[in-house]
Amino acid sequence: MTDASNEPKDASASVIAQHEAMLNALPFSDTRDFDDAARGFLGTIENATITNPQGRTVWSLEPYGFLSPEKAPPTVNPSLWRQSRLNMQHGLFEVVPGVYQVRGLDIANMTLIESDNGVIVVDTLTSIEGARAALDLYFKHRGLKPVAAVIFTHTHTDHWGGVRGVLEEDALATGRVPIIAPNLFMEHAVSENIIAGPAMLRRAQYQFGPLLAKGARGQVDCGLGKSMAAGSVALLRPTDLIMATGDRRVIDGVEFEFQMAPNSEAPAEMHFFIPRYKLLNLAENCTHNFHNLLPFRGADVRDALAWSKYLGEALQLWDGKAEAMCGQHHWPVWGRERIGTMIRQQRDLYKFAHDQTIRLMNHGLTAAEIAETIRLPNSLEGAWHGRGYYGHIRHNVKAIYQKYLGWYDANPVNLDPLPPVESGRKYVEYMGGADAILVRARADFDKGEFRFVAQALSHLVFAEPDHAAARALLADTLEQLGYAAESATWRNAYLFGAQELRQGMPKVPARPPMPRETLAALRTSQLWDVLGIRLNGPKAEGKHIVLNWRFSDTGETFVLNLENCALTYTEGVQAEGADASFTLARATLDEVIAKLTSFPEVVAAGKVKLSGNPMKLAELMGLMDEFPRMFEIVEPKRAVVR
Repeated sequence: MTDASNEPKDASASVIAQHEAMLNALPFSDTRDFDDAARGFLGTIENATITNPQGRTVWSLEPYGFLSPEKAPPTVNPSLWRQSRLNMQHGLFEVVPGVYQVRGLDIANMTLIESDNGVIVVDTLTSIEGARAALDLYFKHRGLKPVAAVIFTHTHTDHWGGVRGVLEEDALATGRVPIIAPNLFMEHAVSENIIAGPAMLRRAQYQFGPLLAKGARGQVDCGLGKSMAAGSVALLRPTDLIMATGDRRVIDGVEFEFQMAPNSEAPAEMHFFIPRYKLLNLAENCTHNFHNLLPFRGADVRDALAWSKYLGEALQLWDGKAEAMCGQHHWPVWGRERIGTMIRQQRDLYKFAHDQTIRLMNHGLTAAEIAETIRLPNSLEGAWHGRGYYGHIRHNVKAIYQKYLGWYDANPVNLDPLPPVESGRKYVEYMGGADAILVRARADFDKGEFRFVAQALSHLVFAEPDHAAARALLADTLEQLGYAAESATWRNAYLFGAQELRQGMPKVPARPPMPRETLAALRTSQLWDVLGIRLNGPKAEGKHIVLNWRFSDTGETFVLNLENCALTYTEGVQAEGADASFTLARATLDEVIAKLTSFPEVVAAGKVKLSGNPMKLAELMGLMDEFPRMFEIVEPKRAVVR
């Protein structure tokens, strides 16, 4: 029986039994990962605490001090507890003489490769503040050196967001420090989270759990590391793109051999090998967990088959040559045999998940049925680096199914189901009302049947969102599922869902404008795409607006056309008879969008030449939605959206 308080509860007997079974099933006596995670330690920052110039903490591991005991508490899966403790190692570490890593000052790692006259920085963490702290820590132990180059391994923000923290102003002004990245880096770095960004950011709260309390009954990790840093972010455009596998660069005397890995963990990603140091870096494609094929925040489904093939190609290129392997998350691996074994197991992990999903799919199993059926082979099940701390097999197979067949399972019952509120009301009616559901749910809760209890109670909450007993029991149920989860992302999602049912959505500041630097990185066509998804179709019914745009600094011309409740654009032309025409610098438009100024202000300042009826632009902008930072997920939407 559950109690009615809004406080986190104890782990149930059934969850504790699951934990005991896991302790007996996995090789907890193998402590090599702990030795590897601590190897080469040179020094750190106390509690890994980093503050911004205003004194606000943007990163700290101090709240995770509860992870010091070796034994997991009943409210945390013991396998996840092990991973969470490994991710507590922080500071500067020597990988091999001449190659160093800063770990634990962010979710990602900074790798520092000493060159003839300086140091090459690989990935610059999420925040400017974190990157500066990481580089200062390196300088403290290895001496002050000029940054000879910056390398971005791939397009996710935690690998480039801090770049302004490692490059001095003169380096930015002169461009003397090359910034090297995989082909199509800019296209994907600026677009991957822009179009669906508002929804992704809200969903990311469930994936990473930043608004959960840190503790044995709250957030403990996110699999790849602790969480996302909260500092300042900036994007710099690469000056040199790696185009193909086999490309080489000699950077300040150090030779790099590159391998392209697009559409693996990121849409633009690459690996490299450094013969001087016999060092292999597989970016984020060979880490100490099974990675995500579809993050909970949302993204394009990642290609498990291509991912596996890239790891196989890396073996062909460098197996037996590398004596150390480090990635941009977690800790390194040393020794040719261990490196080869890990890459082969990771290669086969993604290939197994892909092939067996497709096999079962072709037998007619649906995504949910495949997740219930598939089992990893013993050789992969017992490999710690293959455990599902970030991308669990049970949701990765659903991603693979989605990639090939989409959301529809071919059962016509699921072709056009009622939405959650309407179906919830019918389910409650069919099941005999709220009281009858609660009686059965409490009995099944006591038996540990949490998955179905959550399903049943979710129908009740969507039918009657203010039913206190239903919300409380569903919260308790999600909490038990979170305590049982080996995957950090599953745990965060379950526990944050429980918290929102108990306390409502957290109060957070309004969404800030898009930073000017990010806007400047977007192509103008991407700006129009972003504007198009903000158009409120019903409000635009019957309207037709045509606007000419000419950008004096880029030489671009566009026609924006609102018609049939859709906003489209044509590049390279101007329309005769347009409602209005505007000539201005693209940089001026960026300032307006970033809310550093307003359109009337730039017109008054003479920065815009216009003709026609400028009020047509105001009319168009009046049709645009402002997206909320928060919206309901585990209960019905309170606001009506049209």
